[in-house]
Amino acid sequence: QVQLVESGGGLVQAGGSLRLSCAASGRTFSSYAMGWFRQAPGKEREFVAAISWNGGTTAYADSVKGRFTISRDNAKNTVYLQMNSLNHADTAVYYCAAGWGYGGIRRERSTYDYWGQGTQVTVSS
Repeated sequence: QVQLVESGGGLVQAGGSLRLSCAASGRTFSSYAMGWFRQAPGKEREFVAAISWNGGTTAYADSVKGRFTISRDNAKNTVYLQMNSLNHADTAVYYCAAGWGYGGIRRERSTYDYWGQGTQVTVSS
């Protein structure tokens, strides 16, 4: 069992930055691929970024590529999402997710086993 707790969301002006954190419980964090998803009002939850169990591979949605960076610190059981050059379209609840296994990165929601409760990011124009 893994519990995930996101933090770092908030209100930011367009063009600003935020850093989201996701702290995981348990001793096997390094056995999980991690991902960030987001859900805007009235929309489906969508893939944002993913990172492999050892941080060696990352992937991003086209809409955030070049602006967002995912990273992880297995010693701290934490995954991060650095978000720069934010715009109104980035407004959403952001969720982190954990998927068991040493395989590569995962873009599909169904491949993740555990989810956090979400943190709100609001970008004002």
